[in-house]
Amino acid sequence: MSDNSKIEWTDATWNPVRGCTKISPGCTHCYAETFAERFRGVPGHPFEFGFDLRLVPEKLAEPLRWPKSKMIFVNSMSDLFHEKVPDEYIEAVATVMAKANWHTYQILTKRAERLRELLAGKLRFAAKLPHVWWGVSVENKQHGLPRVSLLRASPARVRFLSIEPLLEDLGEFNLTGIDWIIVGGESGPGARPMEAAWVRKIRAQCREASVAFFFKQWGGVRKSEHGRVLDGRTYSEFPDRELVAVPEREERLEMLSETVPMELAFA
Repeated sequence: MSDNSKIEWTDATWNPVRGCTKISPGCTHCYAETFAERFRGVPGHPFEFGFDLRLVPEKLAEPLRWPKSKMIFVNSMSDLFHEKVPDEYIEAVATVMAKANWHTYQILTKRAERLRELLAGKLRFAAKLPHVWWGVSVENKQHGLPRVSLLRASPARVRFLSIEPLLEDLGEFNLTGIDWIIVGGESGPGARPMEAAWVRKIRAQCREASVAFFFKQWGGVRKSEHGRVLDGRTYSEFPDRELVAVPEREERLEMLSETVPMELAFA
Protein backbone atom coordinates (compact mmCIF):
# COMPACT_ATOMS: atom_id res chain seq x y z
CA MET A 1 0.00 0.00 0.00
CA SER A 2 1.16 3.53 -0.73
CA ASP A 3 0.19 6.09 1.90
CA ASN A 4 1.08 9.04 -0.34
CA SER A 5 -0.83 8.38 -3.52
CA LYS A 6 -0.43 10.88 -6.36
CA ILE A 7 -4.00 10.17 -7.47
CA GLU A 8 -5.85 13.39 -6.82
CA TRP A 9 -9.03 11.89 -5.38
CA THR A 10 -7.55 9.51 -2.81
CA ASP A 11 -4.97 9.40 -0.01
CA ALA A 12 -3.60 5.89 -0.33
CA THR A 13 -3.72 2.73 -2.43
CA TRP A 14 -4.14 -0.89 -1.35
CA ASN A 15 -3.46 -3.73 -3.77
CA PRO A 16 -4.39 -7.20 -2.48
CA VAL A 17 -4.61 -8.12 -6.17
CA ARG A 18 -2.10 -7.21 -8.88
CA GLY A 19 -2.52 -7.35 -12.64
CA CYS A 20 -5.49 -7.33 -14.99
CA THR A 21 -6.64 -7.85 -18.60
CA LYS A 22 -8.15 -5.41 -21.08
CA ILE A 23 -11.89 -5.50 -21.74
CA SER A 24 -12.85 -2.14 -23.34
CA PRO A 25 -11.45 1.00 -25.04
CA GLY A 26 -10.79 2.65 -21.68
CA CYS A 27 -8.09 0.01 -21.09
CA THR A 28 -6.10 0.77 -24.25
CA HIS A 29 -3.42 2.92 -22.56
CA CYS A 30 -3.66 1.42 -19.07
CA TYR A 31 -1.27 3.27 -16.76
CA ALA A 32 -1.09 0.30 -14.38
CA GLU A 33 -0.04 -2.12 -17.11
CA THR A 34 2.58 0.30 -18.43
CA PHE A 35 4.05 0.66 -14.94
CA ALA A 36 3.96 -3.03 -14.08
CA GLU A 37 5.50 -4.29 -17.31
CA ARG A 38 8.59 -2.14 -16.74
CA PHE A 39 9.54 -4.50 -13.92
CA ARG A 40 8.71 -7.86 -15.51
CA GLY A 41 11.54 -10.27 -14.77
CA VAL A 42 13.08 -8.20 -11.96
CA PRO A 43 13.59 -10.77 -9.16
CA GLY A 44 11.82 -9.87 -5.92
CA HIS A 45 10.02 -6.83 -7.33
CA PRO A 46 6.25 -6.62 -6.60
CA PHE A 47 5.74 -6.70 -10.39
CA GLU A 48 8.30 -9.38 -11.17
CA PHE A 49 5.54 -11.06 -13.18
CA GLY A 50 4.53 -7.87 -14.96
CA PHE A 51 0.80 -7.31 -15.23
CA ASP A 52 -0.17 -10.98 -14.93
CA LEU A 53 -3.07 -11.28 -12.51
CA ARG A 54 -1.98 -12.45 -9.04
CA LEU A 55 -3.58 -12.59 -5.61
CA VAL A 56 -1.43 -10.98 -2.91
CA PRO A 57 -2.85 -12.41 0.34
CA GLU A 58 0.00 -11.01 2.44
CA LYS A 59 -1.49 -7.57 1.71
CA LEU A 60 -4.97 -8.41 2.97
CA ALA A 61 -4.56 -7.04 6.50
CA GLU A 62 -2.71 -3.84 5.62
CA PRO A 63 -5.54 -1.35 6.35
CA LEU A 64 -5.76 -2.71 9.89
CA ARG A 65 -2.18 -1.56 10.48
CA TRP A 66 -2.94 2.05 9.58
CA PRO A 67 -3.67 4.09 12.72
CA LYS A 68 -4.82 7.19 10.85
CA SER A 69 -7.97 7.56 8.79
CA LYS A 70 -7.39 7.50 5.03
CA MET A 71 -9.34 7.43 1.80
CA ILE A 72 -8.06 4.23 0.19
CA PHE A 73 -8.31 3.34 -3.49
CA VAL A 74 -8.68 -0.45 -3.51
CA ASN A 75 -6.72 -2.22 -6.25
CA SER A 76 -5.33 0.75 -8.13
CA MET A 77 -3.23 -1.82 -10.01
CA SER A 78 -5.98 -4.32 -10.77
CA ASP A 79 -9.74 -4.93 -10.76
CA LEU A 80 -11.16 -6.63 -7.67
CA PHE A 81 -14.01 -8.08 -9.74
CA HIS A 82 -11.81 -9.67 -12.42
CA GLU A 83 -13.21 -13.07 -13.40
CA LYS A 84 -10.08 -14.85 -12.15
CA VAL A 85 -10.35 -13.46 -8.61
CA PRO A 86 -12.28 -16.05 -6.54
CA ASP A 87 -15.48 -14.99 -4.79
CA GLU A 88 -13.96 -16.06 -1.48
CA TYR A 89 -11.01 -13.75 -1.94
CA ILE A 90 -13.26 -10.79 -2.75
CA GLU A 91 -15.20 -11.60 0.42
CA ALA A 92 -11.94 -11.57 2.38
CA VAL A 93 -11.08 -8.10 1.05
CA ALA A 94 -14.57 -6.86 1.93
CA THR A 95 -14.27 -8.35 5.42
CA VAL A 96 -11.13 -6.32 6.06
CA MET A 97 -12.86 -3.18 4.82
CA ALA A 98 -15.77 -3.85 7.16
CA LYS A 99 -13.40 -4.28 10.13
CA ALA A 100 -11.12 -1.30 9.45
CA ASN A 101 -14.01 1.14 9.33
CA TRP A 102 -11.97 4.21 10.25
CA HIS A 103 -10.90 4.35 6.59
CA THR A 104 -13.02 5.17 3.54
CA TYR A 105 -12.61 2.67 0.68
CA GLN A 106 -13.03 3.47 -3.01
CA ILE A 107 -13.54 0.34 -5.15
CA LEU A 108 -13.58 0.83 -8.90
CA THR A 109 -14.38 -1.78 -11.55
CA LYS A 110 -15.15 -2.21 -15.23
CA ARG A 111 -16.80 -5.56 -14.45
CA ALA A 112 -20.12 -4.15 -13.30
CA GLU A 113 -22.10 -7.34 -13.86
CA ARG A 114 -20.09 -9.19 -11.25
CA LEU A 115 -20.20 -6.20 -8.92
CA ARG A 116 -23.99 -6.20 -9.01
CA GLU A 117 -24.20 -9.97 -8.54
CA LEU A 118 -21.88 -10.08 -5.53
CA LEU A 119 -23.28 -6.97 -3.80
CA ALA A 120 -26.69 -8.59 -4.00
CA GLY A 121 -25.29 -11.87 -2.65
CA LYS A 122 -22.03 -12.74 -0.94
CA LEU A 123 -21.04 -9.09 -0.37
CA ARG A 124 -24.39 -7.91 0.92
CA PHE A 125 -22.80 -7.41 4.36
CA ALA A 126 -20.53 -4.73 2.85
CA ALA A 127 -22.84 -3.19 0.26
CA LYS A 128 -24.53 -0.74 2.60
CA LEU A 129 -21.51 0.26 4.69
CA PRO A 130 -21.19 4.07 4.52
CA HIS A 131 -17.38 3.96 4.50
CA VAL A 132 -17.22 1.64 1.46
CA TRP A 133 -17.83 3.38 -1.86
CA TRP A 134 -18.56 1.25 -4.95
CA GLY A 135 -17.81 2.63 -8.41
CA VAL A 136 -17.56 1.82 -12.11
CA SER A 137 -15.36 3.19 -14.87
CA VAL A 138 -16.99 5.00 -17.77
CA GLU A 139 -15.20 5.97 -20.97
CA ASN A 140 -17.87 6.09 -23.68
CA LYS A 141 -21.53 5.40 -24.38
CA GLN A 142 -21.20 1.84 -25.68
CA HIS A 143 -19.17 0.33 -22.85
CA GLY A 144 -19.42 2.83 -20.02
CA LEU A 145 -23.07 3.79 -19.75
CA PRO A 146 -24.31 0.19 -19.38
CA ARG A 147 -22.03 -0.06 -16.33
CA VAL A 148 -23.79 2.94 -14.81
CA SER A 149 -27.14 1.16 -15.11
CA LEU A 150 -25.70 -1.96 -13.47
CA LEU A 151 -24.23 0.10 -10.64
CA ARG A 152 -27.55 1.85 -10.06
CA ALA A 153 -29.17 -1.59 -9.83
CA SER A 154 -26.67 -2.67 -7.18
CA PRO A 155 -27.62 -2.43 -3.47
CA ALA A 156 -24.78 -0.04 -2.61
CA ARG A 157 -24.92 2.72 0.01
CA VAL A 158 -22.47 5.00 -1.86
CA ARG A 159 -22.05 4.81 -5.65
CA PHE A 160 -19.59 6.69 -7.85
CA LEU A 161 -18.38 6.96 -11.44
CA SER A 162 -14.82 7.42 -12.66
CA ILE A 163 -15.30 8.95 -16.11
CA GLU A 164 -11.66 8.70 -17.12
CA PRO A 165 -10.52 8.64 -19.79
CA LEU A 166 -13.52 10.49 -21.16
CA LEU A 167 -13.39 9.55 -24.86
CA GLU A 168 -16.59 11.11 -26.23
CA ASP A 169 -19.65 13.18 -25.44
CA LEU A 170 -21.78 10.97 -23.17
CA GLY A 171 -24.92 13.00 -23.71
CA GLU A 172 -27.68 12.93 -21.09
CA PHE A 173 -27.67 9.92 -18.77
CA ASN A 174 -29.44 8.93 -15.56
CA LEU A 175 -27.63 9.97 -12.36
CA THR A 176 -30.30 8.70 -9.97
CA GLY A 177 -28.58 6.95 -7.07
CA ILE A 178 -25.10 8.23 -8.01
CA ASP A 179 -23.28 10.14 -5.27
CA TRP A 180 -20.00 11.18 -6.89
CA ILE A 181 -18.50 11.65 -10.33
CA ILE A 182 -14.81 11.96 -11.22
CA VAL A 183 -13.97 13.24 -14.70
CA GLY A 184 -10.59 13.23 -16.39
CA GLY A 185 -8.82 13.11 -19.71
CA GLU A 186 -6.33 10.47 -20.78
CA SER A 187 -2.65 11.13 -20.13
CA GLY A 188 0.67 9.79 -21.37
CA PRO A 189 1.94 8.70 -24.81
CA GLY A 190 -0.86 8.36 -27.34
CA ALA A 191 -3.38 10.14 -25.10
CA ARG A 192 -6.73 10.57 -26.83
CA PRO A 193 -8.14 14.12 -26.66
CA MET A 194 -11.01 15.25 -24.44
CA GLU A 195 -13.19 18.25 -25.29
CA ALA A 196 -14.18 20.84 -22.70
CA ALA A 197 -17.81 20.73 -23.86
CA TRP A 198 -18.05 17.07 -22.82
CA VAL A 199 -16.84 17.90 -19.33
CA ARG A 200 -19.15 20.89 -18.95
CA LYS A 201 -22.15 18.78 -19.91
CA ILE A 202 -21.34 16.27 -17.15
CA ARG A 203 -20.76 19.08 -14.66
CA ALA A 204 -24.16 20.57 -15.51
CA GLN A 205 -25.88 17.23 -14.96
CA CYS A 206 -24.12 16.84 -11.61
CA ARG A 207 -25.36 20.27 -10.55
CA GLU A 208 -28.93 19.43 -11.58
CA ALA A 209 -28.85 16.06 -9.76
CA SER A 210 -26.90 17.33 -6.68
CA VAL A 211 -24.03 14.92 -7.36
CA ALA A 212 -20.53 15.74 -6.07
CA PHE A 213 -18.23 16.61 -9.01
CA PHE A 214 -14.45 16.10 -9.07
CA PHE A 215 -12.48 17.25 -12.12
CA LYS A 216 -9.22 15.30 -12.03
CA GLN A 217 -7.26 16.45 -15.08
CA TRP A 218 -7.28 17.59 -18.70
CA GLY A 219 -4.66 14.96 -19.46
CA GLY A 220 -2.56 14.92 -22.60
CA VAL A 221 0.94 13.71 -23.33
CA ARG A 222 2.27 16.15 -20.69
CA LYS A 223 -0.63 16.32 -18.27
CA SER A 224 1.17 18.56 -15.77
CA GLU A 225 1.18 21.35 -18.35
CA HIS A 226 -2.61 21.30 -18.62
CA GLY A 227 -3.56 20.96 -14.95
CA ARG A 228 -7.08 20.49 -13.62
CA VAL A 229 -8.66 23.95 -13.71
CA LEU A 230 -12.06 24.07 -15.38
CA ASP A 231 -13.52 27.46 -16.27
CA GLY A 232 -11.32 29.28 -13.78
CA ARG A 233 -11.74 27.01 -10.78
CA THR A 234 -10.74 23.63 -9.37
CA TYR A 235 -13.46 21.10 -8.60
CA SER A 236 -12.58 18.76 -5.72
CA GLU A 237 -15.96 17.72 -4.36
CA PHE A 238 -16.57 14.47 -2.44
CA PRO A 239 -19.61 12.73 -0.99
CA ASP A 240 -20.15 13.25 2.72
CA ARG A 241 -17.96 10.96 4.82
CA GLU A 242 -19.09 9.34 8.06
CA LEU A 243 -15.87 9.21 10.07
CA VAL A 244 -15.48 7.01 13.13
CA ALA A 245 -12.81 6.97 15.82
CA VAL A 246 -9.72 4.87 15.25
CA PRO A 247 -9.66 1.95 17.73
CA GLU A 248 -6.92 1.73 20.30
CA ARG A 249 -3.80 -0.20 19.39
CA GLU A 250 -4.81 -3.27 21.39
CA GLU A 251 -8.13 -3.56 19.56
CA ARG A 252 -6.43 -3.19 16.20
CA LEU A 253 -3.91 -5.88 17.12
CA GLU A 254 -6.79 -8.19 18.00
CA MET A 255 -8.36 -7.52 14.60
CA LEU A 256 -5.01 -8.30 12.98
CA SER A 257 -4.71 -11.59 14.80
CA GLU A 258 -8.15 -12.56 13.51
CA THR A 259 -7.17 -11.66 9.94
CA VAL A 260 -3.81 -13.48 9.73
CA PRO A 261 -5.45 -16.92 9.32
CA MET A 262 -7.40 -15.47 6.39
CA GLU A 263 -4.12 -14.39 4.77
CA LEU A 264 -2.64 -17.84 5.31
CA ALA A 265 -5.69 -19.51 3.79
CA PHE A 266 -4.97 -17.86 0.43
CA ALA A 267 -1.16 -18.09 0.56
